[in-house]
Amino acid sequence: MISLLIVDDEKIIRRGLQSVIERQFPDLFKYRFAENGEEALELLRQEPADIMFTDIRMPIMDGIELLDQLQDHPVKPEVVLLSGYNDFVYAQKGIRFAVKDYLVKPVIREELFAVLERLMLDIKKREERADQAGEDASLFAAELVTLHLTQKDVDDAITPNKLKQAGLSWLDAGYTLGLVTQRGGSSQASSTDAASFRNQIAELLQGHMNWMLTRDGKGGTIMIASDPDMFYRLAEQWGLSEYETQLRIAISDSVQGIEQIRWAYSQAKQTMKYGILLPDLDVLDYAGISDRNERYVVPMELIGRILNLLGMGRGDEIKQLLEQILDVRIISSSEIGYLERISQLLNEELFDKLFRIYGLKVFGLLMKYAPVGHIGNFDRFEDYYKSVEQLLDRLDRFIQDRKEQVPTEQNTMQKVLTYLQTHYADNLNMAVVSNHFSLNYSYFSQAFQEFTGESFSNYVRRLRLDKAKELLVHSDLKVYEISDQVGFENVKHFTRIFKDTEGITALEFRSQRRRFETE
Repeated sequence: MISLLIVDDEKIIRRGLQSVIERQFPDLFKYRFAENGEEALELLRQEPADIMFTDIRMPIMDGIELLDQLQDHPVKPEVVLLSGYNDFVYAQKGIRFAVKDYLVKPVIREELFAVLERLMLDIKKREERADQAGEDASLFAAELVTLHLTQKDVDDAITPNKLKQAGLSWLDAGYTLGLVTQRGGSSQASSTDAASFRNQIAELLQGHMNWMLTRDGKGGTIMIASDPDMFYRLAEQWGLSEYETQLRIAISDSVQGIEQIRWAYSQAKQTMKYGILLPDLDVLDYAGISDRNERYVVPMELIGRILNLLGMGRGDEIKQLLEQILDVRIISSSEIGYLERISQLLNEELFDKLFRIYGLKVFGLLMKYAPVGHIGNFDRFEDYYKSVEQLLDRLDRFIQDRKEQVPTEQNTMQKVLTYLQTHYADNLNMAVVSNHFSLNYSYFSQAFQEFTGESFSNYVRRLRLDKAKELLVHSDLKVYEISDQVGFENVKHFTRIFKDTEGITALEFRSQRRRFETE
């Protein structure tokens, strides 16, 4: 509602104006009344008004003196003077006080309505400009902080004047930075979702002073507040709201000045990692994790033992080793890097090695448990532990099943190698050989590499080069004849491959080997 103050020493005029206005604009105005300028000033001190109608001639303090006194007020109403025909000289004095309009008594209804409609339009435009200015200032402040976080060479550009312009001067007095996420939410939320999330937070923080929301340049939401308790209040209010998700907030130590924002942000990011170990806390404080133990040595030997036991039918021993590796008593008191290093080694020394050995055969299984690749994919340590345990159990059974198939595969692959020893000079490729043995092309590729330790093409090339070296030493055939006999496409291709592999040309190889035999 629009606040309207009517100042006149005659009650009948005050109430008469209210009655006329209310019939034309029902429920649009909130009315207050004063009998003179002194009483009006007191009312304005208690609460500002949007519009003030004031008579000029009043006892105690007239309308002109009231306008003079109003010049010191921080928030001034839009003023309309009420005057008689003989008050024109006084009305002229009101011009220097930026009076919006004046009405001559007795007031004509149409003139009164026209003045009010004009003033209401002015008030609406002023509010829109104020809202836009507030949005612009807020946007400028957010962009200034994001720029400082994401670009290293902006220190000189962040001047005190820009901080003041952005409304961020309070950063110099001290602040806490928080990284705010939604539990179970996507780590790669769209920009629209992120903006909506920030709007939801902003609604809960209305009325609080010295805080702001911005982006970290990576899709994350950052909140900065002068009072660290505000993060706890936000978490509490979010929990009481109707939102289905839960908040997870990681906060830094208290710092001062915008130049400390990157340091505070790095603290908040490090703190956020501890959510997997402290899943029941909505707010994670850097002060609570900064003194954690760093002396524990990662049990690499135990990880190696698990690799050796996989496929041996000794699942209970594997579980016991995993319990030692992921000892919750040690992990819960350790710096988060300890768990990150264990997770990395499980990937590199177990899962990656098994993929190199079994290739696409085990790929689907590893992909099903892909989240175990990083602890950040889990809200709780217990969930991570359970996933690793399940994957090891599945891998153990997978390798046991593979061992039962090995005798048949070994027999087939040995036949393949015998075939290649005889037909190496033919126009060989993997499709031809796999069809000859009635094997699936993809299966043949995996099985061959698993059996020989190298790809089909590398094996055939090495076999042909070996045969070529024998002919170079023990025959007088020309290089192009040898190239053709061992199956190379042409002599140019043969000489290039030979030089790349042996480091010398074919003729140099022949000369050197024959000299060695003579000596």
